[in-house]
Amino acid sequence: MKLLITGLGNLGDDYANTRHNIGFSILDFFAEKYNFQFESARYAFKAEHRIKNKQLVFIKPTTYMNRSGKAVRYWLNKLDIPAENSLVLVDDVALPLGKVRIRNKGGDGGHNGLSDIIDILQTNQFPRLRIGVGNDYPKGFQVDHVLGTWTDEEMKVLSEKFTFIHDAIYSFIFEGVNRAMTKYNKNE
Repeated sequence: MKLLITGLGNLGDDYANTRHNIGFSILDFFAEKYNFQFESARYAFKAEHRIKNKQLVFIKPTTYMNRSGKAVRYWLNKLDIPAENSLVLVDDVALPLGKVRIRNKGGDGGHNGLSDIIDILQTNQFPRLRIGVGNDYPKGFQVDHVLGTWTDEEMKVLSEKFTFIHDAIYSFIFEGVNRAMTKYNKNE
């Protein structure tokens, strides 16, 4: 069985280590843990890795956050993977820092990357893992917050959550989205 795991983010040094790029950071954590490399491909940096009986395809879209749907649609179609066998990793300002929420479907929650994926796929019926980046910013400064770099204190909190996030994704891969939701939405 093939699964597509998409980490959302933006390319370039200006966006490295920003809250909005948490999806890229989680995929980099996987690459380091399982010793694989991303290579430039159409609309994304892509890596493939097999864990047990699962063929995993990881992508970091190169289309920028607000056009992520183009990359997701292309790779789902090219690899003949149904949307329900994919997982999108995304930042969420509505969740406290490091908090995780897995959903099997849903709206965009005001996230432009998710909005574009929903629009391009013409469905909201795909799993997503939202990772809290907090909302400690003045009203009207959400863009500055998500495009801002992590503070040392935030990075310390978040780095302690990477294994938990890995385990939640691993559960999605081997136990399915419903079991992952049961196990990881409550136990933090």
